[in-house]
Amino acid sequence: MREISVQRLKEGDVLAKEIYSSSGKILLGKGVVLKPQFIYRLKQMEMYSVYIEDDLTSDIIIEDVISDKHRFEAMRAIEKSCKTIQDDKNKEINIKEAVSNIVQDILFQREIMISLMDMRNMDNQVYAHSVNVCVLSCVLGKGLGLPIEKLNELAQGALLHDVGVVNLPAEILNKRSKLTDEERELYNSHTTQGYELIRNKAQTSIIVAHMAYQHHEWTNGKGYPRQLKGNALHPLAEIVAIADFYDCLIHGSPGIPRVLPHVACEILMANAGVRFRKELIHIFLQYIASYPTGYTVKLNNGDTGVIVGQNKGLPMRPIVRVFEGNRPQVRVTEYDLAKELTLFINYVIE
Repeated sequence: MREISVQRLKEGDVLAKEIYSSSGKILLGKGVVLKPQFIYRLKQMEMYSVYIEDDLTSDIIIEDVISDKHRFEAMRAIEKSCKTIQDDKNKEINIKEAVSNIVQDILFQREIMISLMDMRNMDNQVYAHSVNVCVLSCVLGKGLGLPIEKLNELAQGALLHDVGVVNLPAEILNKRSKLTDEERELYNSHTTQGYELIRNKAQTSIIVAHMAYQHHEWTNGKGYPRQLKGNALHPLAEIVAIADFYDCLIHGSPGIPRVLPHVACEILMANAGVRFRKELIHIFLQYIASYPTGYTVKLNNGDTGVIVGQNKGLPMRPIVRVFEGNRPQVRVTEYDLAKELTLFINYVIE
């Protein structure tokens, strides 16, 4: 399989991974042959990309670090929690089972390299973002050697980190161009709102509330809402902040247009020691594929290829499969960029 921009889909392409609704229902199943009306619907949903079948990359299997079942159970849990809070902020919420399943899935993985992009759309983006931040936070937490009790607490805080956006206008949440001063002030209030919504819940600790409160604080003291600095930040909130920032970069967020994963990794590195502690960024990036498996890229020698594998510890130097000639006479060559030192990726073809 390989990843392709929705804008480049054509009639007859075959889906390699299911497309889900925010409730976890399959909208288009694996193996569906795309018709013009299906492609039009995907564009209407404002999906960026999907995975399609390709006989030249049929051996590539891109697995998520958690099961589809547990991902969508978590999406339903955070959606239910947000709606519960909207209806009655005094009602209790229960996400412990959902986050426990995510933690167990991640602990079960021997080697982790985040390569799969979740197929989110405008209808489920808030919930998909929350789950992705939960997954990314747990991956970093595991990399730091946190005990399971701390991982579960981290997962709860990460899943609930953006609960303060529940009452924000959709036009702000969906906006990717620069926010006005008034919009930015309203958006920035979600950290304080989230803290207030969580801190009195019997099912969550005050530390979970502080993860929502502090996930936009910077280690240099220039974040918000309280301009906390250095050791004043809770360590679990620092983890959530990195996961949140990365996911916002690769999928877009209010006032921030999306960028490709390798650009997001460069931005993270530039913010090491500024927004985030250097050691946390160093560990986090060990688990992130700068060029995810399935992406199509152009090499500096002019060849076009598909990323088919990763080199752990060298996220910028994946394995690329190049195709020359026309079907059925196609010659296939694979380049391991960890060994081919004169080759590098010029750009990603979306």
